[in-house]
Amino acid sequence: MKQANFESVKRTENSITIINQTRLPLNFEHKQLSDYKEIINSIKRLEVRGAPAIGIAAAYGLAIAVQQKQQCDLEYLNRAAVELKASRPTAVNLSWAIDRMMNKFKSENPGGLDSALEVLWAEAEAIHEEDKKMCEHIGTNGASLINQGDHIITYCNTGILATGGIGTALGIIYTCHKQNKNNKIFVCETRPLLQGARLTAWELSQVGIDVTLIADNTAGALMLKNEISSVIVGADRITKNGDVVNKIGTYSLAVLAEKHNIPFYVAAPSSTFDNQSETGSEIEIEERQPEEITNGFGEQTTPSDIRVFSPAFDITPKELISKYITDRSILPGKR
Repeated sequence: MKQANFESVKRTENSITIINQTRLPLNFEHKQLSDYKEIINSIKRLEVRGAPAIGIAAAYGLAIAVQQKQQCDLEYLNRAAVELKASRPTAVNLSWAIDRMMNKFKSENPGGLDSALEVLWAEAEAIHEEDKKMCEHIGTNGASLINQGDHIITYCNTGILATGGIGTALGIIYTCHKQNKNNKIFVCETRPLLQGARLTAWELSQVGIDVTLIADNTAGALMLKNEISSVIVGADRITKNGDVVNKIGTYSLAVLAEKHNIPFYVAAPSSTFDNQSETGSEIEIEERQPEEITNGFGEQTTPSDIRVFSPAFDITPKELISKYITDRSILPGKR
């Protein structure tokens, strides 16, 4: 059985190396980042993406900010933290990771530059390592819900490229593959930036998983034909009441799954649960640039000057969730 041999984010001495995901699937390119503002730009440009992965990159970014300026006073660190948090506002892992880094810095109260760097690099590495372990536990927990030969729909990219480990929703699929369950995976293309087509289809094919790419609007037809056993997605944030904020189009899949009485599973690490927000209606939803739709991948496909509404995420109400698969346990949904 083939094993994946790539990582979304990797520490390289006093910098990080990422896979430039905007170049996949045709070009596999690494990019080394030694400036925290470069990390911010890479997050904004989706060169590194996925809620856990951008949290990890941002955590390293705070250490790099101190490394590059050789400055560790709290005022400077707070400014860098605010800038990193603002790079993408919706995914909770990013702000969670930065808050954890800042809390660690304040609690340790390092007296000089060397000790400050030691604290920050160590905490970033701890966040990275913990995510790897959480992915493994999510995979094991989720695989217990999947039967031999099940047909599964997944959405966007939730695997190695999106996390510090084997992934969340895709972590379950990788674990089932390792258990020889012979599942058939249907990957939605994920409009408008095609993370499913460009990233998930590429990722799964690297390890020999049976994967079929479908247009986003094909999912309902497959469900109507009784071709689908379950839907498994990730999450960028899960609010206190159980609402799920995830890639735009997740809500539509959840409605279809309910209509056809198909389990709808959400896989996410404990760091994605936001106990400060009561419901999904409180969450700031990032809006992307119109050009990602009007000129997707460099070619104009719409009338000039057309108005565009392009939220990056939508909210799936708790009533549509069958189960939440976490690193700690499987939690019941409201369906």
